[in-house]
Amino acid sequence: MTQSLLEAAIEVAKLTGDVALSYYKAHVRGERLRIETKADGSPVSHADRASEQAARAFLQRYFPEDGVLGEELGETRPDAKRKWCIDPIDGTKSFLAGAPLWGSLVALVEGDTVLAGAARFPVTAEAIAAAPGAGVVVEGGRAGVSSVSSVADALVLTTDERFLDAPECAAPWRSLAGAARLARTWGDCFGYYLVATGRAELMTDGRLSPWDAACFIPIIEEAGGVITDWDGKRTGFGRGLVATNRAVAGAAREILGVPVQRET
Repeated sequence: MTQSLLEAAIEVAKLTGDVALSYYKAHVRGERLRIETKADGSPVSHADRASEQAARAFLQRYFPEDGVLGEELGETRPDAKRKWCIDPIDGTKSFLAGAPLWGSLVALVEGDTVLAGAARFPVTAEAIAAAPGAGVVVEGGRAGVSSVSSVADALVLTTDERFLDAPECAAPWRSLAGAARLARTWGDCFGYYLVATGRAELMTDGRLSPWDAACFIPIIEEAGGVITDWDGKRTGFGRGLVATNRAVAGAAREILGVPVQRET
């Protein structure tokens, strides 16, 4: 069952990403996208909505009893036991700028438990997915966090170093960035992918929604890393995310002021 759910998450992420990629290619060729501003000030385009609609059509056909929570089209069947969380284009600002570091995210959750998560990066032809106990499936790279053991040797990432949605995180981030070997804003979902594939040691965001965060709980953990929110809780439904390899997990969180929970 776990494997079939993981395969379904991978398929939904691929379908969603393929639709988004078709719009992206047209956009970078100069074809105009319909762009609106949402209530929170973030942009949304026809590409976001069309991609999510494709995912919802698939889920309605194969998982009609499950709920769906999508960034663009809201929630259906909120009382369902299981729920699919979908972000059709995570990194819409990058997408609209013609930058390739955006992705399509899918997670299947039951309560606060993530049963499967998948992330696809259509422009770079890479993808990663995982389910608890089922390992990591990677396309275009290798699975596994790095072995870097010192923050001083680490590459640390965030989406926006200004932390406009979570200003209380900006000062801790600056402390971490100053202590690290290199700090960059290769952010949104791509940063978490870099941690899971051993090319960065930390990725963090101060504020995220479930469709942004949930899929990375099994992905980071099955890749050998540690993932918590800014309150130190192992959840994709809390206050942002901090994803690290295991070797710098404690030291990096200490600098950020994130409570470090001892393993039992």
